[in-house]
Amino acid sequence: MQTKTKKSGLPDNLIMRHDPHFVELIASKTSAPRIRMIPLDRIEPNPRQPRSELGDIQELMDSIRAKGVLEPIIVRPKGEKFEIIAGERRFVASKNLGLKEIPCIEMTVDDQEAMEISLIENLQRKDLDIFEEADGLKALMNLYGYSHQEVADKIGKARSTITEIISVSRIPVDLREKLKKAGITSRSTIIEIAKVEPETLMSQVVERIIQNRLTRTDTRDLTKLFKEKEEKDKEKPKFFVFNYVPKDNKSFRLRIEFKKQVVTRQELINILEGIIRQLKEESGGKANPGQLKLNDNQDK
Repeated sequence: MQTKTKKSGLPDNLIMRHDPHFVELIASKTSAPRIRMIPLDRIEPNPRQPRSELGDIQELMDSIRAKGVLEPIIVRPKGEKFEIIAGERRFVASKNLGLKEIPCIEMTVDDQEAMEISLIENLQRKDLDIFEEADGLKALMNLYGYSHQEVADKIGKARSTITEIISVSRIPVDLREKLKKAGITSRSTIIEIAKVEPETLMSQVVERIIQNRLTRTDTRDLTKLFKEKEEKDKEKPKFFVFNYVPKDNKSFRLRIEFKKQVVTRQELINILEGIIRQLKEESGGKANPGQLKLNDNQDK
C-alpha cells in the first residue's frame, strides 16, 4: 500500500472566504446544506434586502461571463419558488447575462433568521457605503437586541469600529443626501460628523464642510470649535427678567432685568415701590410731573 505524502486541502496560510461564525451559522441550520442549481425564474428577490442600492454590477457581470458564478447565492423555499437570503447582486448579474439557472445554497429558516443571515452576509462585503453599513448594523441590533460587542463578534470587526459606524445611523436623511450630492464619501469625515450634537449643530458643520471641502482633520477641528462655542454659551449666566403688559391697556410694557438669576416676589415689589418713590422725589411730589423721557433700550 502506497503511503500518501502529498497534503490535501487548503494551504496553511489560506482561510475560507467567510468568517467562521458565518459558516457555523449556515451549518447549524442543517446538517448538510443543500447546494443545487435552481432556475432563475423560480427565484425572487428579498423584500427585506438591507441594501438600498445594488451599485455598479458591470464588473461582477464580466466576472460571471468569464468564469461563471463561483459563489452560490443563499435562498429559502417560498411555496413553489425560492426567496433570496443573500446574493441578490449575483442573481441580478446572472439574469442580465441571460443565464437560465444559478448555483444556490438552500436553507429552511424563518423570517428573522433570514434577515440576520442577509444582514451579516451583506455587512461582510466591501462595497457598502457607510450609511448602508450603519443602517444594517443598527437593524441587526434592533432586531435581536445585540450589544455592540455581540455585533462586533458576528461581523468580525473591533467593537470600537462597530460603535463608530453605528453612530453614523443618527445622521438625518437630508444631511446624508447633501453629503452624497457634494461627493463627500470619506468614512472618517462622516464618522466625525456623526459625533456632533445636537442635530442643528450637525447641520451647520455639514454646510461648512461642503462649502470649504474640509478634510477629516479640518472637520474635527471645526466640531471642536463649535462645541467650545456651545459650552461658552451655556456658561453665560441667565438673568431674571420681569415683563409686564397690562391686559386693559396696551399703550405700555414694563421690563426689568436683574443681575441675578432668582428674584423673590417681595424683592420685585420693593424695587417697584422704590422706582415710584424715586419718580415722586424727582418731580417734587407734584401730582402732574410732566412728560417723562424714558430710555429706549431694545430687548436683548
